Amino acid sequence: MLNDPLNLTEGEMVRRKKGQSTLEYVILVTAVIVVIIALLMGGNSPFKSALNGTLGTTVDQMNVMGSRLTSSYN
Repeated sequence: MLNDPLNLTEGEMVRRKKGQSTLEYVILVTAVIVVIIALLMGGNSPFKSALNGTLGTTVDQMNVMGSRLTSSYN
């Protein structure tokens, strides 16, 4: 290989690149989890209030649809 200061074979380079992309993925996922935890840990944060409102609305709508389905079978 030209311009390869470490004299790696093609297979070694592929493994090294795969390891690098795996590490990048782990770092990204960790950062996202840390941000989510930080936002949810805030006492009365707007994000937490919005999330609770959205989840509450979603649960209510799922209950309505469940009731409709149950009543349609009776």
